[in-house]
Amino acid sequence: MKLYLTKSDCAMTNAVALDDMFLTKAMPTTAGSKMLDGYMSLFDAEVVTKLTEAGYEIAGKANVGEMAVDLLGETSYEGAVTDDNGTLLSASAEIAKEAKAVLCFDVNGTPRRAAAVSDLVFVKPTYGTVSRFGTVSSACSGETVGVMAKTVADAKAVLTAIAGHDDKDGTSLSDAQCEKILTTEKAVKKIAIAKSITASADDSVKADIEAAKKILSDNGVEVAEIDDEILTKAKAAWNILMSAELCNNVSRFDGVKYGYRSENYTTIEELYTNSRTEAFGELLKTMIIYGSDVLSTDNYMSFYDKAMRIRRVIAEKFAEIFAEYDAVMLPASSKKTFTKADTDANMYLSFDENLYTAPATITGLPAVVGGGVQLIGKAFSDSALMDAVKTIKEGK
Repeated sequence: MKLYLTKSDCAMTNAVALDDMFLTKAMPTTAGSKMLDGYMSLFDAEVVTKLTEAGYEIAGKANVGEMAVDLLGETSYEGAVTDDNGTLLSASAEIAKEAKAVLCFDVNGTPRRAAAVSDLVFVKPTYGTVSRFGTVSSACSGETVGVMAKTVADAKAVLTAIAGHDDKDGTSLSDAQCEKILTTEKAVKKIAIAKSITASADDSVKADIEAAKKILSDNGVEVAEIDDEILTKAKAAWNILMSAELCNNVSRFDGVKYGYRSENYTTIEELYTNSRTEAFGELLKTMIIYGSDVLSTDNYMSFYDKAMRIRRVIAEKFAEIFAEYDAVMLPASSKKTFTKADTDANMYLSFDENLYTAPATITGLPAVVGGGVQLIGKAFSDSALMDAVKTIKEGK
């Protein structure tokens, strides 16, 4: 199945690829969905403009799961990317092994998961420090533009090019705030390990956590376990919020203005229904139905409002942790290998796996993956997290 790019496309020194959630004038943007097959944007995403202005070459695009909400890209209408043994591969991760970096849209932790299983680096910056203008939005309150690369240095260099205020993005922070993520004001000297979340992963992932713990300890970093029970609630809360927000965001795809249009209809209602039924994949349709349900009059307070309250409680718990620790360490996935058989058996596996990624997503906190582990820090501590991950990778 398609990666969209080959090794020769990435031969340029400053080649940066994009996952297929970023609008580009020169290339189609599909968001991994039949609904947008062949869609050509009239403008480039803000991050694409910033990359070219900084001297980077846009090498092309990487296949992505539909609306970037699945496990490792398996729901793309182009099909899953796998090796000969059926192991799921992330197209972005495969390309990142050859290119300078790949810009990825982190909605449900997919690129962090991909980096962890592929021994790459992924930086999810503090929410609001990189413009989302010109992206195919899925879940606005948590989605973030991030950078995947082979090294921390490459990821930070590309992040430097794309970070900054953008008037076209209503959630964009000031330039002064955005600049903070590129400078280490306080080094990571004390790390908390999320005890129960880590315990739920398999032995190979736990081994990476232990290896990182030893490396950091040898470099003078204090590492201790904490009670993380509240953080585990982020999974259910983000599943609700993500589905609700996605339900609203994909309502624009109605078969009228652009995108796929069914040929089987006689009324406008049939046009809407048949176009969406034929173009959207099963996981996305399930999320739309669930999102509609949690936003309904009967369920709004019991589900959506409660999820928003949980988001606040989790943010408060992180603030409590960061009063004593500089970062939280936890896995980015439950195991290091996923197969097509896994996702065929459980279509909602990505919903289960966001146990590991939802805490950073739902709070907008920065998260950096490297050496098979994930570090989450307080807002604007991105550079310090990258320094710590660099230490882990160099020590392995």
